[in-house]
Amino acid sequence: MVPTITTIRDELAMYLSQKGMSINRFSGQSGINSGTLSRILNDQQPIAMDHLVRITKAMELPEDHYYSLYVDECFYHSSPTWRRLRPFLVHSAALGRLDCVEQVVQNLLENLIYAPMLFEVAEGLFQEGLWEAAGVLYKNVSASEKYQNSERLAVCQFRLFRIALGDDQAQNLQAALLFECYLDRLNEADQLDALKHLGHVYGSLNRWHKVDELAKQMQQLAAIRYNLQRQSGRRVSDEKQPEKPLYFYILYAQLIRSNVCEKSGDYQSALDYVSLYMDGSWIQEDNDEVKRTVAQFQEWGTANRLLYRVMAGLHEALSDYVEFISERPDEIFIALYNIISSANRYEWDVDYILERFAAYIPYRTYSTEFGDYNRQVMLDQHARFLAELASYYLHNERKEGIQFILQSLESSAKINNESNVIRCVDLFGQHRNQADEEENEQYKFQIGIYL
Repeated sequence: MVPTITTIRDELAMYLSQKGMSINRFSGQSGINSGTLSRILNDQQPIAMDHLVRITKAMELPEDHYYSLYVDECFYHSSPTWRRLRPFLVHSAALGRLDCVEQVVQNLLENLIYAPMLFEVAEGLFQEGLWEAAGVLYKNVSASEKYQNSERLAVCQFRLFRIALGDDQAQNLQAALLFECYLDRLNEADQLDALKHLGHVYGSLNRWHKVDELAKQMQQLAAIRYNLQRQSGRRVSDEKQPEKPLYFYILYAQLIRSNVCEKSGDYQSALDYVSLYMDGSWIQEDNDEVKRTVAQFQEWGTANRLLYRVMAGLHEALSDYVEFISERPDEIFIALYNIISSANRYEWDVDYILERFAAYIPYRTYSTEFGDYNRQVMLDQHARFLAELASYYLHNERKEGIQFILQSLESSAKINNESNVIRCVDLFGQHRNQADEEENEQYKFQIGIYL
């Protein structure tokens, strides 16, 4: 009966035997000192992470080939040490070995002294974009501290909220609701970023009253911190800083509140907020970042002043708005969405605009001075835009509107946008007589997937 190989040492000994290779020769091949190799093989020295990497490479095996055995090596065949486990966690995360990450974390958290260390690793993985692995650590650290009113617990929940966000609106709402009770436990710098991300979630769900509440909180918190900083005449270097400068959050909150007013049809209040976020004269700092930030908000303000005239029904403002956004490709889709909504409301003919910007009708990502537009918000807007296009064409008795219903329905189902799915169902029901047999089958298929 062939004995079961249970350790990396056994695997290495068998490899040397099968290859007829001496320790000295493998030492040269792996770059590990021959004395170290001898002690490892004789179970007199634990295998360090660097040793594992070199052994695996010398044996021409995938880098993570022995990772499962290495978990046993660290906990059952030697005493666990952070010096070995930390690099192993990082390597496992980088290679997507979440099974190993989970095993290590659960073993370590039998001793809660490791919770701060695991949190520190999670933060590093989060910054590197290894969110799935970071999520495993945050969940386990949270579970170990669930009865403590700690800032670390709140940060874990904030990160888990960020990691949970995706294209599904129902899941995004659930993630936001689970996180909100931890908001006040965060450091004020993290609170500002959390308010921004929560605002994006509720904005994508068109819950504008909630968006306004969050924007108001953001504006008040950022203003208090900025005034304290200005009164002291210095920036406290050892304080945690938010992702953006404090003045950004003040301007951004005013922009959001302007958008909320616009959604409710209160264009005068929206314009009052435009005047606020276009004015950067109060900002004390004087550097290139300030100039770029102020310029971006002034550009948005100029566009929105034109837009609000369009949305108020002033057709004569439409050409000025179109010419303004035509020179700003990253603003064209949002402008198209607002233009088609206004066209449907006021029964305008905007065919010439749709033809001019036809390339911007399919979904794509757009950027600003501050990075890409929020994905959840843009996916929601695009699904609604397609429904608006469908309504526009069908109102004008043009059959291509059926295809836009089907596209909107598909997009809405993907992001679980129930309200827009219902709108598409109503539109299709009203204009079913214009759909051919193939389009009726496509409709049934899309509804079947959603249900």
